[in-house]
Amino acid sequence: MTAPSPQPKADRLMTWATFDGTPRRLVFDRPLVMAIINITPDSFSDGGRFFSPEAALSQAQRHLDEGADILDLGGETTRPGSLPTPADEEWRRLEPVLTSLAQRPDCPPISVDTNKAEIAEKAIQAGASIINDIWAGRHDPEILRVAARHGVPIILMHMLGDPRTMQQNPRYDDVVREVREFLEERAQAAMRAGIDRSRIILDPGLGFGKLAEHNLSLLKNLERVFPAGFHSLMALSRKAFLGHILGGAPADQRDQATAAANALAIFKGAEIIRVHSVKPSKEAALVAAAVLAAA
Repeated sequence: MTAPSPQPKADRLMTWATFDGTPRRLVFDRPLVMAIINITPDSFSDGGRFFSPEAALSQAQRHLDEGADILDLGGETTRPGSLPTPADEEWRRLEPVLTSLAQRPDCPPISVDTNKAEIAEKAIQAGASIINDIWAGRHDPEILRVAARHGVPIILMHMLGDPRTMQQNPRYDDVVREVREFLEERAQAAMRAGIDRSRIILDPGLGFGKLAEHNLSLLKNLERVFPAGFHSLMALSRKAFLGHILGGAPADQRDQATAAANALAIFKGAEIIRVHSVKPSKEAALVAAAVLAAA
């Protein structure tokens, strides 16, 4: 395996502030780990294990103990076939967990996984400082202006179709080219809305409107998927294509495969990995980073 060809890099240091003025920073001198907390009753990966605020906060503590750099809270299920969650219910799930975590002086940056500007605004005012939008601003364009107004980073993901229908025979002529062009276009849209280039993070959206062969092609060619000059994220944790490779392993038995795939993603240019289990992927990330840094 050869290392990817050098490309213009995004800044190694990302700085911003929370709603109350608390300074935040991400330093991209090593791979960063974003830990998932699904505050939902029907997630594909954990089946509602962390639906109660108490369970979600306990899971957050486990993630922090294992070295998570970012916590990503989600109050809406986006697994294949899922239906939208009303905004009031999404906020009811998020609010107690978010406000509790945001009050902790030792808590790292908190991301909120939402496609609704209304939820993003409330979350930022409650202490979140990153927006993670699987629709990349297409479902509710106002979410881009929310990020711009508050000066917070935003994650923009590629998705073909919508969660309800996205896995119904998705087709591409050239998945690598098409995903890259989409990410470039959405990054430009974000900058037109006023978001600084340095605070845009791009995610190719493995598993969102993609068959196993599409996911594998994107992972193999990842250095050609991410547009140069933007930060990059890979969210492949426990995805179905890994279960397929493992002969049908259920979601909760895919963490070692996730770690292996994340090491490959880092070698191909991913700066942030989004995971359900921090420890195995963090260790794999450190190995991948050491290989990249070797002479």
